[in-house]
Amino acid sequence: MMSGFRLFPRVLLALAQICAASALLNTARAETPAAMSASDKLELRFANGIAAVAEDKIITVDDIRREITPLLPQIQRDSTNEKEFNERLEALQDDIVQNLIDRVLIVKEFSKEKEGETKKQIPASYIDNQISEIMITQFDNDRSKFLSYLRGRGKTIREYRREVEEDMIYGYMRQQQRKSQSIVSPVKVETYYAENKDKFFQEDGVHLRLIQFRREEGQTDAELTAKANNVLARLNAGETFEALAKEVSSDTRRSKGGDWGWQKRSDLKPELSDPLFKLTKGEVTQPLIMPEGAFLLYVEDRRIAGIQPIDAVRDEIERILVQQMARVSQDHWLERLRRNGYVKHY
Repeated sequence: MMSGFRLFPRVLLALAQICAASALLNTARAETPAAMSASDKLELRFANGIAAVAEDKIITVDDIRREITPLLPQIQRDSTNEKEFNERLEALQDDIVQNLIDRVLIVKEFSKEKEGETKKQIPASYIDNQISEIMITQFDNDRSKFLSYLRGRGKTIREYRREVEEDMIYGYMRQQQRKSQSIVSPVKVETYYAENKDKFFQEDGVHLRLIQFRREEGQTDAELTAKANNVLARLNAGETFEALAKEVSSDTRRSKGGDWGWQKRSDLKPELSDPLFKLTKGEVTQPLIMPEGAFLLYVEDRRIAGIQPIDAVRDEIERILVQQMARVSQDHWLERLRRNGYVKHY
């Protein structure tokens, strides 16, 4: 969207510089479009080196390239042919351009002085701390590496500092926008539940603990059964299944008391699920003898197939509704910023 065409002096200067550099670059190219890399296609699409202007900031091919480069391998993996790759690439370019425009507009919104409000700003110490963190995590706290990176991007320290500040502003503003949509009324939760009950269907489930006795070479079924029955006797005498599993099981979750969490019938082999799902909470199977060894399965808890009650899914519904509300609110917010700001696409 464009409202009132106007160009700022620094935009005009940057335009002239970028167009001159782009003309030299395009003159030097000899590749055919079919042989061009994704980067070449980006240059061709925005032949003057400019993708958009938002307020007094130019969004260049280099800006897009920096964002898109890490995503190219995934696009290549997801594309089955060159046509699909080019379509995905162009769609991603459009998304990146829009995101870069929105970033400019959001930063501008932060800087606006509203009547009766103190002018907002990021404390200098916060920016210093963020740059120090970047130096440590991205440049091994090596200032020479950091300066080399800035030279490669043609950035001064002052310009990079402003970039970091804008990143922090952008993150802060997006977070504030999400926070504004964090309260969901009980009526909305109940309405969503009534209209989407099928989403909350749950299969039969068992919170499973197990003890495994691995079959040693030459060990018979009778010997394995006797070993398992000995543990059953201790369980019946009052010892806990969890403690016994930690002591005697050869299962990989021995240290967790044989705890396998919630399991659906379809998660297990029939020879395990059939006897297990006949039990109720607190019951244990008889020894189950299999080629790899013997098993005792214990029902820590049990749930029956059906629609979960609203109280069991209330928190989940609230999260869904908060995300939906935040998405709608964000879309309206961005539409307003785009409508009231100066934006020109190329």
